[in-house]
Amino acid sequence: MKFNPKTINKLVKVSLNIQAIFTVFILVAIVLIIFIKGIRHFNLEFILGYPEDMGRHGGIFPAIIGTIFLVVLSLAFATPLGLGTAIYLTEYTKETTFTKIIRFGVESLAGIPSILYGLFGFIFFVIKLKMGWSLLAGALTMAIMILPTIIRTSEEAIKSVPKNLRMVSFSLGATKWETVTKVVLPSSAPGILTGIMLSIGRAVGETAAVIFTMGSSLRLPTSLSDSGRTMAVHFYILAREGISMEMAYSTALVLVLSILFINIMAYYLMNKFISKYS
Repeated sequence: MKFNPKTINKLVKVSLNIQAIFTVFILVAIVLIIFIKGIRHFNLEFILGYPEDMGRHGGIFPAIIGTIFLVVLSLAFATPLGLGTAIYLTEYTKETTFTKIIRFGVESLAGIPSILYGLFGFIFFVIKLKMGWSLLAGALTMAIMILPTIIRTSEEAIKSVPKNLRMVSFSLGATKWETVTKVVLPSSAPGILTGIMLSIGRAVGETAAVIFTMGSSLRLPTSLSDSGRTMAVHFYILAREGISMEMAYSTALVLVLSILFINIMAYYLMNKFISKYS
């Protein structure tokens, strides 16, 4: 039995459209549910207030600051190392056994469950290095978690830069490092930024590894040695222990809006880079 190619094309197009609409529907449904259940306590006092009675009342300001500190520190540790590794693999070496070992290690790190990262961070940073439950221990553990994402996305972004651009740069007398910094990295910036944004999303939403290394203190972290909690941990504890589902949904609403804002800013910056170097 033969089918008309045009009919098959129409069916495939309709199927893909349905799948795309269904994906968007899931996102809208999640956001709407969280918005409806969390809007009750969502106000300036909730955002800038301190938690009271284990989080049943008050706000989530310490959790917001803890989240920001954790993400910024994690990126500060992971981005230079991840980007440097990607540049080395793509620009300064050929395919060898050593590079294969590096890529295998990166892929293996990407597949490790977050709870194992938490146990490693707890044993190594918290106990062995005697950092205790602290912001620094949490940031170092999170940096290891997001490192594979930054390396892989940066490597693919750098590989996508046409070789002709490099050849033109070399023909004008530029050195290898000048070519990398002034030609390759600006051209691959949108892809690198995408990897960083994905890393931010994972760091913001992580719970298990953070609880094991950063702890779950309700106080505002004022130094690298202080314990604290992120918004994801705060939401998890409020919901898991049945402290207050209303406050948990309000925390989730702030978390979702924060991630949406980060994604919007990421797309804006990527479009700026693309328009500038296209």
